[in-house]
Amino acid sequence: MQVYNNLIHKKTEFKSLKKDTVNMYVCGVTVYDLCHIGHARAYVSFDIIRRYLEYRGYKVKYIQNFTDVDDKIINRAIENKEDPLDLSTRMIDEYFLDMDAINIKRADIYPKVTTHIPEIISFIEKLIKKGLAYSVDGDVYYDVRKFKDYGKLSNRKLADMQAGARVDINDKKVYPLDFALWKAEKENELSWDSPWGKGRPGWHIECSAMSMKYLGATFDIHGGGHDLIFPHHENEIAQTEGLTDKPMANYWVHNGFVRINDEKMSKSLDNFFTIREVLKQVDPMALRLFFLMTHYRMPINYSDTDIIETSKALSRISHSLTLNDLKDDAVDVETYRQEFVSAMDDDFNTARALAVVFDLVKQLNKTLNINYQILLKELLSVLGIKIEQKEESIPKEIIALAEKRQQARIDKNWAKSDEYRDQISAAGFAVKDSKDSFEIIKINA
Repeated sequence: MQVYNNLIHKKTEFKSLKKDTVNMYVCGVTVYDLCHIGHARAYVSFDIIRRYLEYRGYKVKYIQNFTDVDDKIINRAIENKEDPLDLSTRMIDEYFLDMDAINIKRADIYPKVTTHIPEIISFIEKLIKKGLAYSVDGDVYYDVRKFKDYGKLSNRKLADMQAGARVDINDKKVYPLDFALWKAEKENELSWDSPWGKGRPGWHIECSAMSMKYLGATFDIHGGGHDLIFPHHENEIAQTEGLTDKPMANYWVHNGFVRINDEKMSKSLDNFFTIREVLKQVDPMALRLFFLMTHYRMPINYSDTDIIETSKALSRISHSLTLNDLKDDAVDVETYRQEFVSAMDDDFNTARALAVVFDLVKQLNKTLNINYQILLKELLSVLGIKIEQKEESIPKEIIALAEKRQQARIDKNWAKSDEYRDQISAAGFAVKDSKDSFEIIKINA
């Protein structure tokens, strides 16, 4: 399996730190408003990566944070005349409604800034002790000149950043590009006690502290949107690697931007769409399928024309899953499975994988063979494409025969098992066995 690592700007063979286990940390949302389709693209991308790793046999530990204290949250709460924590709690609930709609698997842990203040303070104290950070009048800053590899992820040099970057004029900073680890208390803002006085964390420190708590000093995959490469992920590396002298993550993975009608998505251009708005017009699985048609690292252009075509494609898939009275002849499904795996092994190339899916749909429609339909369901599950189908009622007597056959198999009474199978087949049904269960399917006689 090859994975593109943004740290070295090339694909390399994927090797997890622990055999059969993958630890992932993905940067979550700042919860001050409803999620937009850029968020949908990001979390579909990492959901697919997680699902495929699980399909390949890995046990994945997936951590995704919530930034629930931030300037944007504070400002929006003031506008709404609402308590900031009430706002962030409400927006977290809205987040889950959107993500559930597009079938994003829940993370194993969703750590929040407000519940990890002690870990953040401890992390900052260690940075100060190591000489990488300094406090001034209740603020704490990271001294970027003390970390020799600063800029390695975004491929920037410190001198060039100083010359070209727009930085705030701040007399407290020793160096203009130093960034805040802790912000001194301001009137009417959330604050916590700390060794430097009351205040709250800066943006970047939260992910270093929380990823270390749940995944350790080094983990396998760190994910996020392309816009997070600098400064957020660059600063995370400076914090974590500056403290531990170890790699923070072995693979840095970033998804591409969403554009709207070939323009950057922006509220000022009036082309800013929330997930909620889009799903009023579009099937959630059509939106998910739309994202999968482009490789996760590439920019994607959202337009009405594109989403209509995707909806048609989803309908073709859905129709093939409704086919019944299917044959159960032996056919070569393994070639399709291997082509799918080959595509996904190439840096999770969903565009290529979907080409295999649509070839499979054509073959299913042509041959009316149930084994193609079974594989189609398997591959769609890996991609998180969930298509609800009305289940055909199976007669009680057929279910009873299948249960008797299952018991006969457990008892290794193969003659009796074959007898029940023949009775089921004569009634126009087939039983597909799995490790511990079975599925009854209607077929042609």
